[in-house]
Amino acid sequence: MSGIIQQLPDHVANQIAAGEVIQRPASAVKELLENAVDAGSKNIQLIIKDGGRSLIQVIDNGSGMTEFDARLCFARHATSKLKNADDLWHLRTMGFRGEALASVAAVAQVEMRTRRKEDETGILIQIEGSEIVLQEPISAPHGTSIAVKNLFYNVPARRNFLKSNPVETRHILEEFYRVALAFPEIAFSLINNGEEVHRLMASTFKQRIVSLFGNSWNEKLLMVKEEHTSVKVTGFIGKPDAAKKTRGDQYFFINNRFIKNTYLNHAVQAAYMDLLPSGDFPVYFIRFEVDPATIDVNIHPTKTEIKFEDDRTVYGILRSAVKKAIGSYALSPSLDFEIELPFVSIAGKNTEIRPPQIQVNPDYNPFTNPNPGSKSGPAQPNAMQAISKIRWEEIAGAPEVNPAQLIPQESDHAEKSLPWLLHGKYICSQVKSGLMLIDLQGARERIHFERFMHREEHHGASQQLLFPVVKELSSPDTELIRALESELKSLGFDFEYFGKQTIKINGVPAEMLDADAKEIIESILEEFKKGQQDLRLNRLENLAKTLAMQAARHLPKQQSPEQLLKLIERLFACETPGFSPSGKQTISILSIDDLASRFGK
Repeated sequence: MSGIIQQLPDHVANQIAAGEVIQRPASAVKELLENAVDAGSKNIQLIIKDGGRSLIQVIDNGSGMTEFDARLCFARHATSKLKNADDLWHLRTMGFRGEALASVAAVAQVEMRTRRKEDETGILIQIEGSEIVLQEPISAPHGTSIAVKNLFYNVPARRNFLKSNPVETRHILEEFYRVALAFPEIAFSLINNGEEVHRLMASTFKQRIVSLFGNSWNEKLLMVKEEHTSVKVTGFIGKPDAAKKTRGDQYFFINNRFIKNTYLNHAVQAAYMDLLPSGDFPVYFIRFEVDPATIDVNIHPTKTEIKFEDDRTVYGILRSAVKKAIGSYALSPSLDFEIELPFVSIAGKNTEIRPPQIQVNPDYNPFTNPNPGSKSGPAQPNAMQAISKIRWEEIAGAPEVNPAQLIPQESDHAEKSLPWLLHGKYICSQVKSGLMLIDLQGARERIHFERFMHREEHHGASQQLLFPVVKELSSPDTELIRALESELKSLGFDFEYFGKQTIKINGVPAEMLDADAKEIIESILEEFKKGQQDLRLNRLENLAKTLAMQAARHLPKQQSPEQLLKLIERLFACETPGFSPSGKQTISILSIDDLASRFGK
């Protein structure tokens, strides 16, 4: 008797399972690189084309496989790492589920060449959609080469969801960085569309960091080292002045496995407390060595989330280690207040030291003119000058001062209508219905945002810098800049590539001339690295929003009423004056009735 429940065909089940492991080309890169590491390789090469769509190839000089293992490795749940469930608590390898190659083979055309060192010949296997279409002996160097071609060729819906080539390349580079940092003793190389991006020799951890992120980091790193019975913490953190506007350069490794952990990130951030301005993020490359039995890495398909047996202890040790590293940097001179230093007179040993003589006139009143009939001589402080230096409560409480005298008297209606600035943040202006309040920051953001949006349509000119700025980037950030290049230049940026991972900024939009060019670029990267924006959609709007926020931060110290009036006019000339680009209200009206109600009228 047939029912409504049916068992899925193998090829459908394989494609569904593959979707959990291989979400994009970078997922396949991660799995293949980790397999190469587990094979004991000393040299690993990654080759990609078209953001991994056309080709992902990993070549290693590891142990290789026999013909039997070469066939079996593409079967689901086929692994050399586990014999029973207890083995999950003693893992020191990267892969262990036996899903990686099976998942890749289910959604791509795969070609594998492999040979063990002790074998005379190797084996070639070609697979399409989990089916072996060719198997034959070949001559091959020892190790394994796996080429993944036309990823998701048989799952067009998933292929259509892939982002642009620069975006997918950036994700691949991030995975490459994670594995390369975890294993500095292994040589890695990366070729993208025929161009060599990285050639990394076997090195120390610090040398690997500098090789990936640039020579300037050689002087920016502080060593972290702390050993406890349950955990060993080593690695490097960036000096406080090397903090960035982006979170990207933050790496945790547990037993050589890259992980993400907000709890541990908070420990590092707490160690930098009061040392970094708001919005800045510390750079760190920190490695943990723990007993595998005290962690669980099998809680997420990507294995980037780990559960600790005692995470509070790890938190405390990490925070202490980072604080100690920062302390060794000697951020501030140590002062010993218990040591009494001898006083040495600059006038000589025999000079008599006399205390200063102070004379006080008890009848002096700063609010009165000692010569009321005189119109010459130095100007005396008037009430408005005094009130800027003395708290209102103190003035109002003085019996000899009449508070009514402190109120400025306007001579005509025109002066009354001029706006003024409250606490440097809010514009106050009299309107017919009462008092209009404008958020200065939000108003400037709206004005700049619409300027940038309209400028792109007309390809606005760039304001050239007196001294060009050179900015070092990581490979993922370089790819992101390439993806945004046309929009950035149309908004007024003028830059050129200055080596593989460096750009030279020659000009910026006129509104950004007073801003730090490097900070602007870092802010742009931060917005797009949050993972919330699709580079194919609203790229211009996201860029304009980021630039508007940056431009609005640089407020003049003084704002005259005439300048405020012009700003109000520009705000109301905008298409959406009532809201900032982020959707916050910019204008509020306090009506006459509202004011009257506050006084019980």
